[in-house]
Amino acid sequence: MTLWEHVAGARVFDLAHDYFIGMPHYPTHPPFLFGLTKQHGDSVGPTGHSSAADAIAMGSHVGTHIDALCHFSCGGKLHGDVDIVQSYGGGLGKYSIDTIAPILRRAVLLDLAADGPLAADHEVTPDELAAAQKAEIRAGDIVVLRTGWARYFGDARRFVNDTRCPGPGLAAARWLSALGIFAAGSDTVPFEKSPVPSMPVHVHLLFESGIHIIECLNLEELAAAGVTEFLFIGAPLKLRGATGAPIRPLALVG
Repeated sequence: MTLWEHVAGARVFDLAHDYFIGMPHYPTHPPFLFGLTKQHGDSVGPTGHSSAADAIAMGSHVGTHIDALCHFSCGGKLHGDVDIVQSYGGGLGKYSIDTIAPILRRAVLLDLAADGPLAADHEVTPDELAAAQKAEIRAGDIVVLRTGWARYFGDARRFVNDTRCPGPGLAAARWLSALGIFAAGSDTVPFEKSPVPSMPVHVHLLFESGIHIIECLNLEELAAAGVTEFLFIGAPLKLRGATGAPIRPLALVG
């Protein structure tokens, strides 16, 4: 049986949000900008044909995106006690987003919002993660957490909420890292319980553990279908020296 025959019957779930003017963005990152640079009719060819074109500008941590390990440092070092090599023009010289290979990994969904979206000040605990676990988590997996906040994504003010969002605290982050996972993701803008100025979960996962973070996932359809484990497929934009990049993750379910 060919690979195509294996996957031809799989259900495909899109885990990314749309990009649009006015979409949510974390206050420390630039917003998404979009506009046509050429409209139909601006230039008409000899057969009556015309083309339109557009341009975008955005921060690399806007919308559904993945964090490179160089996104966070501590004590002047990157993960693994690596020296920081950086410049405004060239970005980061180590662990940048272009060093992440296309992602094809097993993933597990932990649905923490079966009874409705979590409250803004809710800190997810290890016990809650364990209770939500319906499938085995293995080393190298991706674990995604549903808080229910993806349903607010169309309302930027409510979704960002002055960065007051539910998410795992440090103890829950340590529970995840102890499993040896490749990445952890969620449907909120900061991933971790926020605001906490020290951002301990980002420091622990990215800097201390070498585990990527994926933010602003859309997990609603996946959860509604009762999916607990799936094949995660995605690749960040290959931005040389960048600390993060948009990603369009797909979930394949047999």
